[in-house]
Amino acid sequence: MKSIDEVVTADEIVAISDPGEVGRDEHNRGDRFVVRVSNVFAWLFPFLMLAICSQVVLRYVGMNQAWLDDFQWWLYGAAVLIGIAYAVTTNSHVRVDIFYDRFPREKQTRIEVVALGWLFLPFIILCWDVTLGYAISSITAWEGSDSPNGLHNLWILKTFMNVSFLFIGVAVWSAYVRYLSRLTEPRLWKQMLFAFPSTMFLVNLAVYYVLWWAVWLTSPEGTNNRQVGRHAIFDEFEVGNYDIKYTIIITLVATIAVIVAARALDRSAASKG
Repeated sequence: MKSIDEVVTADEIVAISDPGEVGRDEHNRGDRFVVRVSNVFAWLFPFLMLAICSQVVLRYVGMNQAWLDDFQWWLYGAAVLIGIAYAVTTNSHVRVDIFYDRFPREKQTRIEVVALGWLFLPFIILCWDVTLGYAISSITAWEGSDSPNGLHNLWILKTFMNVSFLFIGVAVWSAYVRYLSRLTEPRLWKQMLFAFPSTMFLVNLAVYYVLWWAVWLTSPEGTNNRQVGRHAIFDEFEVGNYDIKYTIIITLVATIAVIVAARALDRSAASKG
């Protein structure tokens, strides 16, 4: 029979060599998807090291290759972005917290639910929204490298950056649902309710883009983006000392309606079952 020290040592070795296997029995489909994709992208690091060493040698002999410099950033950027999702799923990120490890398991779980659903996921959604225009403008301009001898088609990397935030979002949501399942049965309406800011962020994006396209499609020919953004539906109204956008009120009502509808559907399914 193995001693406690031997078991702990074995767990520590697994955590270092393959963090994706730690807590695998608790993983959901989203967690496993993130781990599998991340394991593939991990192979970028040997190529990154090869590119760095090659460029060092080439510079030493006076044959600097600008495209290799760009290639290093491409590989590093892709690996780091995917690595964020992997770190969330495997809980292998750096946690600057001297109290967390001393908390009971249930308290740690509650912290994870709030941190993921109320803080991190809204930030990831915001990053995706911001970088969407960044990627589209790069594709439209067919953006390349600043260097004539650099690695062109830079729009590929910027588009990948935007898509990677969706991947990180999957990792965060899957981890959030996994932690929530420790506290309660993670029905869809509960998932949306206990991550209310994230749900509201997503509904807000849907509301904004639906309204924007509706205004643009019904506007006279020649209407530009700025004119669409000045439509009355995107204005603000005063509530005391605060200015609130009409879209925020629409979003709040729509978010509550979505959660209530999900709750009703869950009750209906339970009664039929």
